[in-house]
Amino acid sequence: MNIKHLVTTVLLFLFSSMTTASSLPGPLIDSDWLADNKDKLVILDVRKDVKSFSAKPVYKKDKKTGKLKLKRVGGHVPGAALVNYKKIRGKRHIDGQVVTRMILAKRDFEKLMQDAGLNKGSTAVIVSKGENAGDMTIATRLYWQLKYYGHSNMAILDGGMAQWLKDGHKFTTEKQGVVRGDWVATTEDKTVLATSHDVAAAVKDKNTQLVDARALNQYLGTFNKSYVYAKGHIPTAKTYPTELLTYPKAPARFTSITDLQTLASELGFDTSKPTITYCNSGHLGSGAWFVMSELMGNKNAKLYDGSMHQWTLEKRPTSALKME
Repeated sequence: MNIKHLVTTVLLFLFSSMTTASSLPGPLIDSDWLADNKDKLVILDVRKDVKSFSAKPVYKKDKKTGKLKLKRVGGHVPGAALVNYKKIRGKRHIDGQVVTRMILAKRDFEKLMQDAGLNKGSTAVIVSKGENAGDMTIATRLYWQLKYYGHSNMAILDGGMAQWLKDGHKFTTEKQGVVRGDWVATTEDKTVLATSHDVAAAVKDKNTQLVDARALNQYLGTFNKSYVYAKGHIPTAKTYPTELLTYPKAPARFTSITDLQTLASELGFDTSKPTITYCNSGHLGSGAWFVMSELMGNKNAKLYDGSMHQWTLEKRPTSALKME
């Protein structure tokens, strides 16, 4: 084999490897696909409970069957980099107000992703603990932020680490060094972001529907978070509680698209129409956005990043159930 032929063969091999690595099946992947391809990916393990990243999973024996059942997720996919969910959002100064839990500024988010080993052109898979719907929306929130800053070659592990463990794949509790990446944000994609002004316009003209992803008691106004300063929901908004988005028990896999569309119809909104999703702080709302935008293909879906925290901080109107 001459040198020219050898170089051509090597380049073809490298190109083939790169192509395989970037050929994601879709925005959701299963654990078997991840196991087969994990060495070609950057795996971003995002969770609030960072100690569980290096802890062993806890199992409980079923008294009737004698089988072990996962009680608490621990460990991580070999090669995964830990991303502390508490660090992916921060404060923003908007119209004289300090709004918390907002998307990080470009430079800060770039550093966070570089520290996690993300490179330009990397194929990324996001893994959460997967114990409940809240965990899966931690994954969708990171996904949304990456998309906002121009990264599109990514997917989420359906059911998260709970699914990985249930399917019997190897895990580790050992922390490994991460080689710093060179990823940079290429854009700020305003097509996936809604502001307070966008939401206020949607309330008035009704060309865009509003979808509230919080629990029903918060939507109705019988309970509200401490950082939300008025009860109830944004006027005209429809409820789409986050607990409907995934199956109720771990692994928290996403509900089928057909069922999600049926549930939306029963709750009075059309998943194909222009939509703004929200919650208390833009966390749970990212799940509803992910379902509509990425799973259902609605490219007119946006997330209101400030959500009820910003809306009520700005003393904008709310609707709540009147009770004695």
